[in-house]
Amino acid sequence: MFEVFSRSYYLGRLYVTPTDHPRALIHDEQHERLNEEVYTSGEGVERLDAPLVMKLESQHFPVHGDSSVPANTLALPESVLENTDVRSPPSLREVLLARREQAERLLSFAGWDPTDFDPDEYPGAGT
Repeated sequence: MFEVFSRSYYLGRLYVTPTDHPRALIHDEQHERLNEEVYTSGEGVERLDAPLVMKLESQHFPVHGDSSVPANTLALPESVLENTDVRSPPSLREVLLARREQAERLLSFAGWDPTDFDPDEYPGAGT
């Protein structure tokens, strides 16, 4: 689904569609699989529910898993879509997925603490 793009990102193509949910979402099984493939180090027990960090055009945002989202689809809140040129969702778009180190850096800027994570309270980041 994603391939190496640069030292900081993977590149993939997902259908982008609006959601009424306040967070960016992808299918929960894909979320877990990407977490395992991209964000785990292979050392010890690691969490697979941490938000992924994706970038569409110039905007970064944390992405959470949800079983109601179709496979290969990135559901974005209207507030995120307002800052893009997505005209007629769902539309197939190139999306960047931050590599582990880049994701950790971006999430820490947004105030995410991996040792104290409650997905219901994490507000997300729109940088």
